[in-house]
Amino acid sequence: MAKKNNINEQHIYKLISRNIKRIRALQNISQLSLAVKTGLTHNFINDIENCKKGVSARTLAKLSTALDVEPYQFFLPHEMTDNFMSGYVKDFNDSLQKVVADLTQQYLSDNKG
Repeated sequence: MAKKNNINEQHIYKLISRNIKRIRALQNISQLSLAVKTGLTHNFINDIENCKKGVSARTLAKLSTALDVEPYQFFLPHEMTDNFMSGYVKDFNDSLQKVVADLTQQYLSDNKG
């Protein structure tokens, strides 16, 4: 039997709110600065981040532009955010460096001999 998700409007507001806060904090942008960049009020940004107000597609577009992120990033589940993904990026980077080193050794040693 398929797992039943408990996704409702409040869940989506929390998801968006958490990601806006996270992205804003990573960029070291205050709520006031974000308000100025988006043309929204500081109170409205605060209300969004505290799940007191929902957001329209127009508001998401303004936030996306101001924070220089793709809109889908506001919908990433907590597990898929930076700390979680950094492990995958590190593993990928390590693997890529190994492949480059192996290929470099193979082709440089073949050309020298």
